[in-house]
This record gives sequence, C-alpha cells and structure tokens, in this order.
Amino acid sequence: MKYLIFGLGNIGAEYENTRHNIGFLTLDALAKASNVSFSTQRYGDVAEIKHKGRKLILVKPSTYMNLSGKCVKYWMDKEKVNQVNIMIVTDDLALPFGKLRMKKKGSDGGHNGLKSIIEHLGNNSFPRLRFGIGDEFAKGKQVNYVLGEWNDQEKQTLNERIDLACQMILSYASIGIEQTMSSFNNK
Repeated sequence: MKYLIFGLGNIGAEYENTRHNIGFLTLDALAKASNVSFSTQRYGDVAEIKHKGRKLILVKPSTYMNLSGKCVKYWMDKEKVNQVNIMIVTDDLALPFGKLRMKKKGSDGGHNGLKSIIEHLGNNSFPRLRFGIGDEFAKGKQVNYVLGEWNDQEKQTLNERIDLACQMILSYASIGIEQTMSSFNNK
C-alpha cells in the first residue's frame, strides 16, 4: 500500500520557520525520525519511508503555497495514488495553536494551498491534517502573522505538537483515517 503525504509550505530561507510552513516542518520531523533525507525532484523535495508494510512518499512542494495543486496532481499521477491515499498537512488559522484535526474532506477555508489543490483535483474529497496556528493578529495583519515566525510561547510546545502530527500521519497509513480521527482529533 502506497501513500503520498504532502506538507504544504513555501521554499526559501525567509519562510523556513514561519507558521505557514508547518507542513514542511512536520515532514522534516517525520523524515528525521525515520532516518531518511529529502532529494530534490520535479515540483518538490521527496523522501520515502516505510511503516508497517506501507510506503509513505513525503513531498514538500517547491511550487510555493498558491500553486500546491500542481505538485499534488503531478505526484498522484506519477505514483498512481488515488486521492483517498493522500494526506495534506497544512496550517489552519481557524484552530487554536497546536490543535490538530484530521478530516476526510472539506473546503479550502480561505487557504490558498488547499484552494489550488481543490482546483487541480476538481473536488475537495481528500484527507488533510490541519495544524492550528491560531489567529492572534490584528485586523489586516493576517499575512504578516501567517508568514511570521513562531513566538517564544509557541516554541515551547511546537516540537511536541509536531511529534503528535507525525504519529497521526503514521496512524492514518497503518489503521486508516476513521480510527485515526477518533483516536487523535481531540488530543
């Protein structure tokens, strides 16, 4: 069984430790825990891990957030993976910082990366892991907040929440989305 796990983010050092790049940070942690490294391939950096007889292909798109769908569609076609076997890891302003919620489908919620994926796939029926980044910004300052770096308070528990996100991804690949959602969504 093969899975494609996409961590959304923006390439470049200026975005590396920003809230918008939580997808990249999560996949980096998963690759590190599995002792694998990423290689640059078409539309992204890619690594493969094995878990309980499953192959997980980790992809960090190099298309920038607003064009994430191009990368997702390319890798789904290349690897012949159905969209029920993909997972999109993304930041979410609608959830408090550190709250993790896996869903089978949903709207883009104003997220340009998800919007691009929905446009390229022609539907919104794909699994996603939403990582809450909170909404602690003044009116009109959303872009600065999303593209801002983690504050000191967030840094205290960030790695712990990333580790939990990694556990959720591995659970999804081994026992499925339903059991993973009921086991993890309220943690």
